[in-house]
Formats: sequence, structure tokens, C-alpha cells
Amino acid sequence: MKKTLGAVAAAAAIAISLSACGGSAPASSEAKGEINYWLWDANQLPAYQQCADDFTKANPDIKVKITQRGWDDYWTTLTNGFIAGTAPDVFTDHLSKYPEYAAKKQLLALDDAVAKDGIKLDSYTKGLAELWVGQDGKRYGLPKDWDTVGLFYNKAMTDSAGLTAEQMATLDWNPQDGGSYEKAIAHLTVDKRGKRGDEAGFDKNNVAVYGLGLESSGSGQGQTQWSFLSATTGWTHTDKNPWGTKFNYDDPKFQETIAWWAGLADKGYMPKLETTVGASMSDNFGAGKAAINTSGDWLIGQYTGYKGIQTGFAPTPTGPDGKRASMFNGLADSIWAGTKKPAAATKWVEYLASTACQDVVASKAVVFPALTSSSEKAAEAFKAKGTDVSAFTTHVKEGTTFLFPIADKAAKVDGIMKPAMDAVLSGKQPASSLSQANEQVNSLFNK
Repeated sequence: MKKTLGAVAAAAAIAISLSACGGSAPASSEAKGEINYWLWDANQLPAYQQCADDFTKANPDIKVKITQRGWDDYWTTLTNGFIAGTAPDVFTDHLSKYPEYAAKKQLLALDDAVAKDGIKLDSYTKGLAELWVGQDGKRYGLPKDWDTVGLFYNKAMTDSAGLTAEQMATLDWNPQDGGSYEKAIAHLTVDKRGKRGDEAGFDKNNVAVYGLGLESSGSGQGQTQWSFLSATTGWTHTDKNPWGTKFNYDDPKFQETIAWWAGLADKGYMPKLETTVGASMSDNFGAGKAAINTSGDWLIGQYTGYKGIQTGFAPTPTGPDGKRASMFNGLADSIWAGTKKPAAATKWVEYLASTACQDVVASKAVVFPALTSSSEKAAEAFKAKGTDVSAFTTHVKEGTTFLFPIADKAAKVDGIMKPAMDAVLSGKQPASSLSQANEQVNSLFNK
């Protein structure tokens, strides 16, 4: 599961002062012992436990102990583990995190192992392998999966509102009036007296069902919240990706997008930010409190698991540029530089990145594995369960993805952008206030 980083910005900002030994993984002649492996997504735990069991059968001298922690606790504990020397041998890594870890010499470079063991990097979905090469030119992870964003909607609600699946799949958006996307959101909003958001007499202060659910302000990335909209205006987070050093939160195109989005809460079509603190957006959907949620494909299983709810999936709306868009994110497995068992850890990471494990992950129909062949098997597994995932795969097939912004100082950027975005979404500041936040962010790179 991938989320924006605001919830853990403070924890992630802890200074990592260790000078652990970096360098490439040594030869695997001593590949034995117990490997500690961490991940954060409980939905994926069964698949990786099977991978671990299969791996130990093939490598009896190596055992894998898996620990799953919730997102917030995961990064706090990992960062503290680097400092205390108790970090796991191998862990699921995120694109927003590894640049800092690599810079602090906390990750083992995998280049020698990849060359020695003949890992075919072109077997992964295009673009994924390159994401894990740091500014120093060294590789710090092997790809495990990829994800895109889509619209998750309550079919009973869209049916009763007279919105067909075809209409949901062909919505359009613009920052001026919201296009047919806003029209759908307004029509799906219902107040406690049964009035829809686009009907006379609608009471925005007493809403029973919101047309659009809200997870958070999205901080500076907006992965599942607004990035799929802002990207269709020609806006980009940074001057280049990866390793941008100039952010563009002062761009009028971005601020117009955020002003429109924040306006949905003011109109009563989306919950107010303060009402969502501590709440689960997906569980609110499961309780019938929202008609549409924008989220990532890693939550398909959760959304299709709610009793009494039939969930439909639609691709993101077409924007001003005539195309739809989705942030393209990919996780990888990394090795802690302080591991006492680098050879065994390397062998486990290579197994995680292999067809043997990624086909197992594919069979569980939870996420899309990084290997192209395994990703195709995942789509088949979803289909066998009666789930149409074309809303998510269409972005990859049509080339309408853009990369998660990878930059140095991510935690500090987040420390500035989360409160700034929260203030705009809660109505305390106008979208133009993001220009000041942008100055603060860019000053981080001018020091």
C-alpha cells in the first residue's frame, strides 16, 4: 500500500547519523541464517509469506522472518532501526524514501549482484527499474510492483443517479467548472433530506452521502487526491524527474486545480478536511457515506470486499490536454547496509524480484507485480475473480502515466507542504498561499 507522506513527515525527518558501510553486496558464498523482512501492506502479507516458504524450501540454509507494520509505524520504526542498528535485513522501500536513505549510506548497492547473477532489468514494466538508480548511479532496489490511480464508485449509487458505467468511464474535467466530473460528483451528493447536490434546496451543511470522498490534502504529491488532475493541465511537480531541485507549487495551473478541488468541500460535495482526521476513507465508502473515492489499484481487494457494496472502477477523467493521467509509482525491495547477512539478503531480494515470487503475488490478485509477465497474470487473476481492472491498466497501455516525484529532501518538503495544503483545503488560506510554501521548499535546495 502506498500513501502520501504527510502522516509521517516528522518521523521521517529524524536525522540518520550512522555512517554504515555502503558498497555493493559481496559474493553469496555465505548465504545462510535468518533474514528479517519488513513490509507494510497487510493485504500482501499472505502472498509474501508463501514466497518466503517457497524460498526456504529451495534454500534450506536461509529462513525469512516477515514483519508487517502499519504505514505510519513502519517508517518511524525503520528510521529508528537505522539509528539503533536494529533495522531489518531487507525491507519494502518507497520512491520518496530511498534517496535520503541512500545519501545517508543506509542501503546496500545491488549493482554487482545484478551483474553477477544476470538479473534481466528489461523484464520489468517499462520505467520501473530505472527509478531505483540513485544520484550516485548505483542501484538500491529491485522492482516488486507498480500502481496507478482510478475512480472507485458505488454502483448502486451511480445506478440510482442514472449514471451508466460508460458515462463514469468517459468523464472530463477542467479547473474552471469541473466538467462532467464535477457534474457527476454533484449529482451523486445527497443531503439528509434526499436532495441531490445539483438540486434546488440542497443543504450542504447536512450531507448524508458525499459525491467524492476525501483521504487527506495530499501534501506535496497528491498521488491519489489531485495529481491525476493537475497533470492534465501541463503542470509538473518539479523541473525534472527524477532529482528535481525546483518545485512548481507557485504555478497558476497548479493553484487553479487545487482551488477547484478545495471548492468541492465548500460546496458540500466532499467532506471537510477536519471531519476526516482519524477516519478511513475506504471504510467510509464501505459504510455508504461516499459515492466515489479516488484511490490506487493496491486497494482493489479492500474495496471489492465490503459486504453489500458493489464497487465499480473507472479511469481518471480526461483533462484540458485531451488525455487522462495517473501517477505511476513502483515499490522495490532494498537491503539495509548494516545487515550481518548480506549474501543471504541479496539472494532473498533477487527471489522477491523473480518470476517465482511475483507469479505467486500475481495469483493473489492484490497488486500488479513489476515483471511484465507476472503483471499480465495478475490481470488474469483479477478477471477470474470478476474484477475488471482495465481502469488501471489502461494508463500503462496508453502511456498516460507520469512518475512519482523523486527528489532529495523529501521529508523536509513534506514538512512544508502538508500544513500548507491542509490550510488551503480547510479554507483557512487561498490557493495563492502555496506560492509562499513553494519559496520555502525551493530554498531547501539553494543552501
